[in-house]
Amino acid sequence: MLRNRRLAASAVAVAAISVVATACTGQSGSAASDDPNARTTITFWHGWSAPAEVKAIQDNIDRFETAHPNIKVNVVGNINDDKLNQALRAGGSKGPDVVSSFTTSNVGKFCSSGAFADLAPFIEKSKLDLAKTFPKVLLEYTQFEGKRCALPLLSDAYGLYYNKDAFKEAGIAAPPKTMSELAEDAKKLTKAKGDGYERVGLMPTYHGYETVVDHYMSSWNHAYFDENGKSNVAKDPAFAKMFTFQKKLVDDLGGYEKLERFRSTFGDEWGAKHPFQTGQVAMQLDGEWRLGMAEDAKVPFEIGVAPMPVADDEADSYGKGFLSGTIMGIAPQSKKQNAAWELVKYMTTDTKAVVQFANGIRNVPSTLEALKSPDLTFDPRFKTFLDIAQHPESSTPPAAVNGATYQQTLQDFGYQYEQGKVKDLQAGLEKTARQIDRDIEQAS
Repeated sequence: MLRNRRLAASAVAVAAISVVATACTGQSGSAASDDPNARTTITFWHGWSAPAEVKAIQDNIDRFETAHPNIKVNVVGNINDDKLNQALRAGGSKGPDVVSSFTTSNVGKFCSSGAFADLAPFIEKSKLDLAKTFPKVLLEYTQFEGKRCALPLLSDAYGLYYNKDAFKEAGIAAPPKTMSELAEDAKKLTKAKGDGYERVGLMPTYHGYETVVDHYMSSWNHAYFDENGKSNVAKDPAFAKMFTFQKKLVDDLGGYEKLERFRSTFGDEWGAKHPFQTGQVAMQLDGEWRLGMAEDAKVPFEIGVAPMPVADDEADSYGKGFLSGTIMGIAPQSKKQNAAWELVKYMTTDTKAVVQFANGIRNVPSTLEALKSPDLTFDPRFKTFLDIAQHPESSTPPAAVNGATYQQTLQDFGYQYEQGKVKDLQAGLEKTARQIDRDIEQAS
């Protein structure tokens, strides 16, 4: 998992794409007339670009072509959602047959607009039991309002990385399990240097790489929308509790401006000089890919991995976390949708294919069987992420018709609140909720 993937998958880091329903004319019912046993060539667009990732994709395609000698796959990498959207809107024979995206937040747009074809006829024809194949959260983020237009292709699970050497130095015996323990440990681990820091226990600001609103919220039992589809961020007390916790931690560790000055000294999130890897940050909320990247950087300390702490009054839910991942579907304008489905089905449901792909790019497998496969070749610490992926209370933000817009609106409020520009938290959340509702109504 490298740079372009994470930038795309983070809801708050991605600009909402514009998918126009009328531009996507093909649908599975009318376009799936090709013979999947005939010799044919299909085109698969994906977003991976790092050499190791591209090789892992091609290895999987090679295995598919061996199993399906009549289907040749032309693979095109480094495709982001903007490029994908343009091709799907344009239609024509030069576009993809099979599509993938790192942005689960856009599933609401993909499904409601017809940008991705409805997979229901293919799933029914293949007698695929989704509930017995995929974890519940992954099934939820690949459909919208009952329409399934995608299947999961590997997943991401977020946990807490911690510097075991720094913990020993600070006299901390074990990773924190509750948010109050996280705050106490963050203060103990923070070391001053002049008017700044030598190290912070945790970079709590929303620009602290993966410490963003939706990732924090996974530590609380919460609901973004009520039963009527209206924004719940001002009514569900979990949101106020999270914002209050994060703001207090920012203040307790020295304040927003001081922390941001220190953050400006950090290296790139996707390079060897990531602040956790350099020892500038003792604890880091991050995804499963960080373990391999930190090991590759040859950090001079022992790395610990644990689930992210949870709200104090939800201690029995410890072990859960934030989930996301890649989605895969069929282009609606494709005239080779039956052949395209064979590739989608193979890459998303074949246990050996999923395991080998997960091993190749060090991501979390996305099927129940693959999660338990003895053929996984991960570092033993990686089991933490496998467990988070299967935890019944792990979560991801629900899909919306306007994609990640509501998450960006809430994140923008978080930026204002942590800086102290918003004094009345409840009033700010109510204003944010009204904006979220207006945006969704306009998009609908």
